[in-house]
Amino acid sequence: MEFTFTDEQLMIAETAKAFFSENATSERTRKAMAADGVDHGLWESFCTELGLAGIGLPESAGGAGLGMVEFAIIAEAAGAQVSALPLLGLATVAQAIAAGGSDAQQAAHLPNLITGATIGAYAEGQGLSFAGGKLSGTAQFVPHGGVAGLFLLAQGDAAWLVKADAPGLIVKNHVTMDQTRPFATLNLDGVAAEALANPVAAVAAARAGGWISLSAEALGGAQAALDRTVAYAKERVQFGRAIGSFQAYKHRLADMMVEIEQARSAVYWAACAVDEGSDEAVLALHAAKSFAADTYFKCAGDMIQLHGGIGFTWEHDAHLFFKRARAIQSMLGNGAWHREEVAKMILGEAA
Repeated sequence: MEFTFTDEQLMIAETAKAFFSENATSERTRKAMAADGVDHGLWESFCTELGLAGIGLPESAGGAGLGMVEFAIIAEAAGAQVSALPLLGLATVAQAIAAGGSDAQQAAHLPNLITGATIGAYAEGQGLSFAGGKLSGTAQFVPHGGVAGLFLLAQGDAAWLVKADAPGLIVKNHVTMDQTRPFATLNLDGVAAEALANPVAAVAAARAGGWISLSAEALGGAQAALDRTVAYAKERVQFGRAIGSFQAYKHRLADMMVEIEQARSAVYWAACAVDEGSDEAVLALHAAKSFAADTYFKCAGDMIQLHGGIGFTWEHDAHLFFKRARAIQSMLGNGAWHREEVAKMILGEAA
């Protein structure tokens, strides 16, 4: 595996960082939070002006023909600004259709997902039943379920596509901790559903894409939490000195940096492993999701504490990072579950 970015990857990273830094402002994010959780103007620019939505998809599916390393670079930049974008739906639904959809399914859905005309959402259902082309049951904790136009629902070795306007589908929105990624519950009563041609490959791709997306977002958020705290430490003066000059403060910053660098290795190990079809891919994905999510949560909490009194005010952006970090911890499997999966792979029955 090559852990040094190519010139093309560095260019993508610079472009993405500049785009999100200039456009994904706190003001725009908070405005999106007060609406439906999506900055639609930013999403349109991301998909159509920069054409970044298809970066992790094969050319045969209408994408840019690059891989999950490039997608992770984009997700890291988005996470650094706590961008209010439905990036997770793109990482799961589009990846699943590209990997396990028929030619007709790819032609029908991927172009709209890549251009941003359709927002995708993925969830694993409970007690879903499928008969005669109709799907019934419930799916909970669906990210951006209230604005999605296409759902990918999975259960066991089966997966289905459901359109948001399908008769019999009821979407109930919820107020959630991370308002940039609100959840919804789907209740399906004989809803027309389209089975994926290769559901096993589709679900595997959706999970891999989702774990990489969340892990890379967490990495970007953790790095931004450190960078912003370092900047504050240089400006804030107490007892006649910048607070960053105090040893105890510097130790906390150093601990954050060590955790972040370990998370960075885990995230790009997972992305490389998926791109190269490595036997370690699943192990790396579980490790990356667990480590990056926990690192983000720690760094976001430290960010609040190290900003002192101002960090504890709801108006400070530190809370946007903290809420996103806490939400990522519990999405697509919490840390305890991922670590248990790693233990099973390494130790077998001894786990």
